[in-house]
Amino acid sequence: MAIRLIDTLLEEYRATKQVKDPKKLSFFEVSDCDVYNPTAAFLYEGKKVICARVEKRDSEHSKAVFFYEKEENCYYPLEGLKSYDLQDPFITKVSDYYVFGGTEIFPHPDNPDALWWHTKFYYGTSLDNLKELATGPKGMKDVRVVELKDGRIGVFSRPQGIVGGRGKIGFTTIDAITDLNADVIDRAELLELFDDEEWGGANEPVLLEDGRIGVLGHIAKFTPGDVRHYYAMSFILDPITGEYTDAKIIAERADLIDGPSKREDLVDVLFSGGLNLINENEAELFVGVSDCEVQTLVIPNPFQ
Repeated sequence: MAIRLIDTLLEEYRATKQVKDPKKLSFFEVSDCDVYNPTAAFLYEGKKVICARVEKRDSEHSKAVFFYEKEENCYYPLEGLKSYDLQDPFITKVSDYYVFGGTEIFPHPDNPDALWWHTKFYYGTSLDNLKELATGPKGMKDVRVVELKDGRIGVFSRPQGIVGGRGKIGFTTIDAITDLNADVIDRAELLELFDDEEWGGANEPVLLEDGRIGVLGHIAKFTPGDVRHYYAMSFILDPITGEYTDAKIIAERADLIDGPSKREDLVDVLFSGGLNLINENEAELFVGVSDCEVQTLVIPNPFQ
């Protein structure tokens, strides 16, 4: 499979794009913090709930907070659920368990003025009894899991450095969610989706009716001055054969409503959080925008 550059994917996307109805979501009782990089909305105990990253504009130290929709597009912290010291939260269901997690940051062991990170996982039968499940490899964000049709668990990795360069997606399977650990994640086989000068990650894998996995993610590049450009993307992977489709861009920053940015180099950034099907042909995409806001956008079903 020939690797296709972002410029090509973007040209194809802009020639056929059919997105509509962008909306900003408002979050309350967060003091002077920004809220961004959300999960998709989901139903929990009769409420429409989102978990999102909450932090001050000049900081990287975040809380992952559960919010519920009190009024249309207006979200408030959900009482009874604690917050977690995590960036970029994610959540899925595996059998009878909620599997929740995000990126945990801590001082770099070789440079106390820099940060390092890993992906932290929790699980439980409800969101108020989550316990620690696993910790991913040091220096790796965007580890995600999905329950497969045969009951096994698909695991997506995103190594960087000697293996993975600026960031590539890997995939492997385990028999049970309790088998998840750093060694398993490290052994995931890399997919040839991104050029070495570009990078990406999986944000939300979804089991499709035919047993394949629809992957919602992001693909990104630098332009001069280390300016970041992040796009929402998707692809489909067959966990049995290992075959996968090309990545395709499904949304860009220009599709959303104008707003603030955390920094000047983050203006053109979309971070895919999750999506919910509206009908067979359309989906509602939840995205973090410019590391400052949460917005939604109606897009064609990327896994149809």
